[in-house]
Amino acid sequence: MNRNDALNLVSEKLKNKNLFKHCLATEACLRELARHFGEDEEKWGLAGLLHDIDYEETINDPSRHGIIGGDILEKKGLAPEIVYAVKVHAGHFAPQSRLDWALFATDPLTGLIVASALMHPDKKLNSLDKDFVLRRFKEKRFAAGANRDQILTCKNLGLELEEFVEICLRGMKSISEELGL
Repeated sequence: MNRNDALNLVSEKLKNKNLFKHCLATEACLRELARHFGEDEEKWGLAGLLHDIDYEETINDPSRHGIIGGDILEKKGLAPEIVYAVKVHAGHFAPQSRLDWALFATDPLTGLIVASALMHPDKKLNSLDKDFVLRRFKEKRFAAGANRDQILTCKNLGLELEEFVEICLRGMKSISEELGL
């Protein structure tokens, strides 16, 4: 599946505009991480873009989130590494690969970065730096849904939190217009 096919599938499955933007943000972060690690940018990008493909279908049954998505992607012929990463990101299986850890840690970080941008005076990603996001990270009640422990699993990628935030922020800034931030 190429990116256009993936975008069409995401558009078909997800009607919530903010959820769609979350998938774009996750894709941008994973592409930036893939560049950092010398990994397959297309594969990582697809995993990020498609990771919540079943979210609206499983919203009332979170125990199936990721499992249904993985099954959808498997039927579409996506690489087993992508299918597994999608299942892992929802906490159903233990991360095995660098891609698994990257998606698992990035998923909540995108929400923290978006929330940080929205509280900034000009509400723009390009005005943020890693220090601003890190200060928000320390505020447990700020963007409380952004699981800090999950974000900290970036250490399993060999990245300290500061570098992880910087890489993901750079990725999201690269698509700030698409994100409306």
